[in-house]
Amino acid sequence: MRPPEFWKADVGGRDAALALRALLTPLSWVYASTVAHRLRTTSPRNAPVPVVCIGNFTVGGAGKTPISRAIRAKLGAGAHTLSRGYGGRIEGPLRVTPDMDAREVGDEPLLHARDGAAWISRDRHAGAMAAAQAGARAIIMDDGFQNPALSKDLSIIAVDPGFGIGNGQVFPSGPLRERLADGLARADAIVMLHAAPADQPPPPDWLAHFAKPILHARLEPSGIAPERNLVAFAGLARPEKFFDTLAAMGAKVSEAVPFGDHHLYSEADLGVLAQMAEERDAMLITTEKDAARLSPEWRARVAILPVTARFDDEAALDALLAPIRSRMIPPHG
Repeated sequence: MRPPEFWKADVGGRDAALALRALLTPLSWVYASTVAHRLRTTSPRNAPVPVVCIGNFTVGGAGKTPISRAIRAKLGAGAHTLSRGYGGRIEGPLRVTPDMDAREVGDEPLLHARDGAAWISRDRHAGAMAAAQAGARAIIMDDGFQNPALSKDLSIIAVDPGFGIGNGQVFPSGPLRERLADGLARADAIVMLHAAPADQPPPPDWLAHFAKPILHARLEPSGIAPERNLVAFAGLARPEKFFDTLAAMGAKVSEAVPFGDHHLYSEADLGVLAQMAEERDAMLITTEKDAARLSPEWRARVAILPVTARFDDEAALDALLAPIRSRMIPPHG
């Protein structure tokens, strides 16, 4: 799914956007009320180990996965990741290994599995219990901030500063998953994940009264782009972030082809991309997340650019994680 244009903050004055937003507003009221009721009436169950949730306020990507991976690296091998397995068929709980198929377990869990122990489970509490029984000393949830089934010890919200909260409306008239005030009240910290190095802008108006930590991080390539013409493609919520990263590196991008988030590439899709690259004497390049949805044969034909979330203030992140680290019980023996 690509976010509609009227979700953006800068289209408020367009007549068509205003009309469509007005038509969808009653559905947004129902959606917001349903989410609020579920959060209010569900009794979260505790896991036997601390749980860190990396969530967001909006539908679509805001950088949860790279932030989850960076925090996992901070907490060490005793931290297991847990996600729903969006886009996969298996309900779990299941421990994911890097050789599994994204159509079965989703793409993001495959990235987490390269870092260490990773689990999928649509029932988040059941997944947390399975991870704990397998030796997890902390659990990092990639998404699930609006899922009340599992109690969270620390909730960190990923924000894409270029998109923010869009038009500030709840789905479907806007990108918010719940009323902003409700989400801000439960959040313990915000991470503004910038696409490229830049001066830190002042906090947006909607964060003016947020008194908890606001951290800044950058998406940095952890590899290099081939020094030849490239046809870039990405199936992300905001694929332009990948294209901007390539541009900032000085890569020679002949064509940039966006797809919807979690797009499952067909042979026809890849054939068109390969033909495009051949016509431009170029090489295909994509993200780690997209590569997880390719067959091994196609993966061998495509350059992959990994990215890492680098925090501007590592000490502030360490301070935020200190209570979690203090509760990570050392393994026996």
